[in-house]
Amino acid sequence: MRYDVIVVGAGIVGTSIAWHLQKNNARVLLLDKKPPGEGTSYGNAGIITREAVNTKPFPRSVKEIFSVLPNNRTDIRYRWSALYGFQRPLFQYCQHSYAKNIEVIDKEWATLIEHCTNEHEPMIKAAGAEALVSKIGWIELHRHSIDFEKAISKAVKAAEQGVEYQVLSLVALQALEPNLNFTDYIGGIHWKNSWQIKNPSSLVKAYAKSFAAMAGEVKQVSVTDIMQTAEGWQVVCGDDTYVCQHVVIAAGPWSAELIKPLGYNIPMFPMRGYHQHFKITPKNALSHSLFDVDKGFVMGAMEQGIRVTTGAEMANLDAPKKFDQLEAVLTHARKLAPLEDAVEAEAWCGARPCMPDMKPVIGRASKHTNLWFAFGHAHQGLTLGPVTGRLIEEMIHNKPLFIDSKPFSSHRFTASF
Repeated sequence: MRYDVIVVGAGIVGTSIAWHLQKNNARVLLLDKKPPGEGTSYGNAGIITREAVNTKPFPRSVKEIFSVLPNNRTDIRYRWSALYGFQRPLFQYCQHSYAKNIEVIDKEWATLIEHCTNEHEPMIKAAGAEALVSKIGWIELHRHSIDFEKAISKAVKAAEQGVEYQVLSLVALQALEPNLNFTDYIGGIHWKNSWQIKNPSSLVKAYAKSFAAMAGEVKQVSVTDIMQTAEGWQVVCGDDTYVCQHVVIAAGPWSAELIKPLGYNIPMFPMRGYHQHFKITPKNALSHSLFDVDKGFVMGAMEQGIRVTTGAEMANLDAPKKFDQLEAVLTHARKLAPLEDAVEAEAWCGARPCMPDMKPVIGRASKHTNLWFAFGHAHQGLTLGPVTGRLIEEMIHNKPLFIDSKPFSSHRFTASF
């Protein structure tokens, strides 16, 4: 069978793209080596971050850089092999993080974030996934007054872009979450119009089921080759070959390797994360997800239990798992809430696709016709999947775009090819 579009990658981004295209009368095939929502999209903190109108730049102060070097922080760790292997994109990340660059990047980035909940809403309704969504916001916790004051100043500016927030005292925190111990904190910020997802993997699966109900096709296969011919595109998966007019690469941290044979050298680097679930009891039950800014972990109630996620680890995609960062995080998380019985025998581990200028790649490839890229969303894939899906659909069908796509074009890396 010949398809109009083949989407490679069945995480939240690829599934959202397939959903939008199928909804708009394209014949779409969605491919992934795993079932929808079982890869990187499985392991996030489960928050649609409407408040995330600012990117996270490379550390600029000497104090912060030196604090990272001992490699024992809970929010960021690294492996020397990864630092060496990704030195080029990391150097570019550092260059893009100058204040004058960040001001421009943040404005471009915010054009995506401002649509995140509005674009999830119709997909949630179509998929019948309302039970997975809690629209009560989440809480950012602070331990130090200087950082807390800076965060409040940022919140005031974010409010100008439609972000809703409330500054919380310790008394207010305790009232919202009476089971938790806030003695290590001085206050928090309640991001009120962000959404919590009780099971991110189930949300992706619901979107994929909605896509299939519109006659979209999903196949669990490994893509081994992608070729352009006179008749269009061929996507080779072992002994099977699928033919289409358009190909969309939305394979998260594996995207850069998939397109290298086609002549693209996109400076992507992975950032690894870990999480573990713990049984919910009357003593640790909580309503809001909480982010400890200083220690870099998120704690939230999921269908599987209370999920504790780590900060980032700079590691190669194929590097063996290393749980010391998670173990260090859990010492702090257990002070916040009693976490006794782990649900899984081993913690989950996955990678986020990061770009040196902190913006995803969304749009037409520079060297080929009808080849499209949609990857590099870093920690905001869950947040921006439906936004990206709508944008790619509008591009492929040559519609007016609801967002200026130029800042996210792969053409910005042409010099790297």
